[in-house]
Amino acid sequence: MSAVAARVSRRRPQPPAEPGRLERILLASEGRPFSDAAIARVIELARPGDATVRVFSIARVHGVAFGLPNPGLLPTKREWEEQRKIVDRAVKRLERKGIDADGHVVGTRKSTKRILQEAEFAGCDAIVMTADPDRGRVVGDMLWSQEPQRVRRRSKLPVFLVTDDPS
Repeated sequence: MSAVAARVSRRRPQPPAEPGRLERILLASEGRPFSDAAIARVIELARPGDATVRVFSIARVHGVAFGLPNPGLLPTKREWEEQRKIVDRAVKRLERKGIDADGHVVGTRKSTKRILQEAEFAGCDAIVMTADPDRGRVVGDMLWSQEPQRVRRRSKLPVFLVTDDPS
């Protein structure tokens, strides 16, 4: 087996689409706005009539100083407000489509871990995230924008990554 084939075989495949089958969905973001395509995917996956969606976003904590939390590295009031607006817009769009939705924002440095904890806590059947096209594991692990791919690799639940990539 070639190195490329070995790498591809270890990747978790994109879950099959089962429209209208899921009761509890986590629409998650590591800080980016939710794309129209991601919200449309949630609407497609949600079980008509009794599905609920938890909308969840991360306000990024940039790190620590000398092993202790540093106020200068925490999200600013503007960053918190921006994330709350992202969540509120998504919740309103889902509610207009007749889907019960709620949401909140959490500040953390470890967004993958926190998104997976939120999905487990909320009893979700799947996670939907807006994502950039996959850049590969080596380059992707260095970029904050590749957080959705890390969530997919580590999740036990189906993770639907929605890209707005025209190609």
